[in-house]
Amino acid sequence: MTRGRVGVLISGSGTNLQALIDASREATFPAEIAVVVSDRSAALGLERARLAGIPAVFHGARSFAGDRDAYDAALAGLLHEHGVEWVALAGFLRLVGSALLDAFPWRVLNIHPALLPSFPGLHAQEQALAAGVRITGATVHLVDRGCDTGPIVLQGAVPVLPGDDGPALSARILRLEHQLYPRALRWAVEGRIQVVDGTVVVTPPPGEDLTLGVVAG
Repeated sequence: MTRGRVGVLISGSGTNLQALIDASREATFPAEIAVVVSDRSAALGLERARLAGIPAVFHGARSFAGDRDAYDAALAGLLHEHGVEWVALAGFLRLVGSALLDAFPWRVLNIHPALLPSFPGLHAQEQALAAGVRITGATVHLVDRGCDTGPIVLQGAVPVLPGDDGPALSARILRLEHQLYPRALRWAVEGRIQVVDGTVVVTPPPGEDLTLGVVAG
């Protein structure tokens, strides 16, 4: 089986990265992680990659003197050097610009800890708590030029429980993310996520849905 090559971009501890690494070790999983790139040299996720035998690269912004386009163009070049076909953002805290999106048109995935379009941007869990919602969740989406505005691929929900604070809710959502992201990446590599006449069409395998029901914490 020819496996699709994926580049994972991180900024922190890389728990979603670990979920993707674990999935990629399954014999039937159609993707392999070709490289892990972080904009932070001390990101724990880089060590996760090294322990898994995956090339781990620090790609810092300081040498680009604030030129986002130059940074993203160099990042795209780095990913192409590793033969990357799909890009997965896994806690990457930089906005992705045109230079990267043009290099991988409709081939950049992101996972967000809320049911988009509700609560985009940072601190989504705290936004949900402040709004008093009873259900929140996580969303995998294709990345466009906005902030968490790209077409939705897959979502799942979790309850907001009495007494929840930010860390408790975040932990519950994170467990859901670890289920969603490998599934969405598999769909992507299998060609089940396509853009047709400007509209994103997702075709799940038989027996799989575009949502996961409420997952208890």
